[in-house]
Amino acid sequence: MTPLDIGIASLALMVVLIIAGLHVAISLLLLSFAGVWLIRDDVGVALALMGQATNDSIASHEFGVVPLFVLMGLLVATADLGKDIFEVAHALLRRVRGGLGVATVAANAIFAAITGISIASAAVFTKVAVPEMLRFGFTPRFATGVVAGSSVLGMLIPPSLLMILYAFLSEQSVGAMFLAGVMPGILLAVAFSLAIVVMAWVFPGYVGGHMTAGPAPVLSVGAALGKVAPVILLIFVVLGGIYGGIVTATDAGALGALGALLLALAKRRLTPATFWKVLIETGRITVSVLFLIIAANLYSRMLTLSGLPQTIVEWMAGLGFGTAGFLTVFIAIVLFLGCIIDSASIMLIVLPLMLPVAQALGIDLVWFGVITVIAVEIGLLTPPFGISVYVVKSTLNDARITLWDIFAGTQPFTLIMFLALMLIIAFPRIALFFQ
Repeated sequence: MTPLDIGIASLALMVVLIIAGLHVAISLLLLSFAGVWLIRDDVGVALALMGQATNDSIASHEFGVVPLFVLMGLLVATADLGKDIFEVAHALLRRVRGGLGVATVAANAIFAAITGISIASAAVFTKVAVPEMLRFGFTPRFATGVVAGSSVLGMLIPPSLLMILYAFLSEQSVGAMFLAGVMPGILLAVAFSLAIVVMAWVFPGYVGGHMTAGPAPVLSVGAALGKVAPVILLIFVVLGGIYGGIVTATDAGALGALGALLLALAKRRLTPATFWKVLIETGRITVSVLFLIIAANLYSRMLTLSGLPQTIVEWMAGLGFGTAGFLTVFIAIVLFLGCIIDSASIMLIVLPLMLPVAQALGIDLVWFGVITVIAVEIGLLTPPFGISVYVVKSTLNDARITLWDIFAGTQPFTLIMFLALMLIIAFPRIALFFQ
């Protein structure tokens, strides 16, 4: 086999192994090691490259951003700030038709700005928002669809673990990626909210909702400020510090984690046992993310040795593919893979191949990162994999609401995400607003 044949075979085997259930990082490491061994015909070279890649991949203080933002997000979830945000949004929007759905989107958007994990958002608001929407007569399909659909904001609005992963894979600034996600995240949240209001007026039978289940909460200005002020302050410290150039993304993560810890202590939600669980979970997620980055780095080196990325660049150039043609192919591949594998796996498989092509075409890699994250996040809502849908289903634990009810409820949000993706492609300034 030629090196090019080995590179192509590794891609096919990668998809097969992941679908078969092997962890994506293990798949990457095994195929990278075997690929280098076959290309160089020397197991010693493969072992040496694995050792070097492991050291080079995470030998930087910048990787401290991962555990710090994960810790911040878990502390925020422990402090029940998601519930506080939802209560305030519900009180403000109680007289708007479909207002409880809009409140869920608004609360999810704010919660996303202090967690960065879509799964966490889906789990929190399934517990908080779905029972309340059902109590007010909203249909189960709509209620669960809103929660699952708006949970994707957690991976777009900074801080976002997918943005961090993309930044390291593409060698871009984490801070730049965070800022690039702000305007697209706001755009998507506004689009979701408008769509809910329109659906409530045009398709009232699908949305449901009434005011006979009991009074909506009424909060005084002081009570509302008391609930949201800590959250707004935390967002301001983290994103304001990065945008103002006062702190790096890693420093902002440290400040955010400290702020979240103080909030959790102030709300008396953090017992020693709970704090220990948060630390253990932080370590587990951090190790998982860093392991993925190491594996992806090794896999990228193996592909470079095979010559496959260069071949794809030359092939696309020969076909006359410009930026539009390349993006069409790229998005089609990502959307297809989103139906069968998870978000991180898609990025780890596709980006080592597509980033060299994007660079050859002169595409801004920060803008390309926003496009990538949105396209990948659509996969969180599409069957049969749709991990956000499965999280909602397992958290809800209600046999009356089927998995396919939730998938059906997410479809309007999937369509909106696709339209927002097209808008950001047409107007790159949306993503590059703060650059």
